[in-house]
Amino acid sequence: MLIKVKVIPNSKFEVLQKINPTSYKLKVKEKAIEGRANMAVISTLSSYFNVKRANIRIIKGAASKDKIIEITSQ
Repeated sequence: MLIKVKVIPNSKFEVLQKINPTSYKLKVKEKAIEGRANMAVISTLSSYFNVKRANIRIIKGAASKDKIIEITSQ
């Protein structure tokens, strides 16, 4: 499954908002330094979709706020 995620780093609260079935807005507490925000995105999505972190991969936008993420069920 592919989803689009707009990430807002350095937020006071961690919030995941579903825009439509394939688009999400995610606020994370971590700053976008040394991949910390990306790791927070993967961790939050793994909890939300109930999959292992290894099953979540950022396909496009690793250095951008707009990301395309692949989630596999294995």
